[in-house]
Amino acid sequence: MFGFFYFTAMYIVYIIQSETSFKYYTGQTHDLADRLYRHNSGFSLSTKSGMPWILIYQVEHSTRSEAMILENKIKKRGAKRYLEDLGFFK
Repeated sequence: MFGFFYFTAMYIVYIIQSETSFKYYTGQTHDLADRLYRHNSGFSLSTKSGMPWILIYQVEHSTRSEAMILENKIKKRGAKRYLEDLGFFK
């Protein structure tokens, strides 16, 4: 008997914060562990100067398009304000 396996790739929207400059960075990925490694190893030019980075927020979406919509929403609003709207700092 053969079965079908349905694999669903999850896409993660994340916000990281620099421990040195306290700036925020928002991104989306399907492999969060690898992406955080790249941010903290200097492979990403946009986050190289703020190392080390810590993960402060993440949310999963079933499609990349949904993740990209949220990523753009956060970037337009600003990561700190977006987190404040969620009650993150209360």
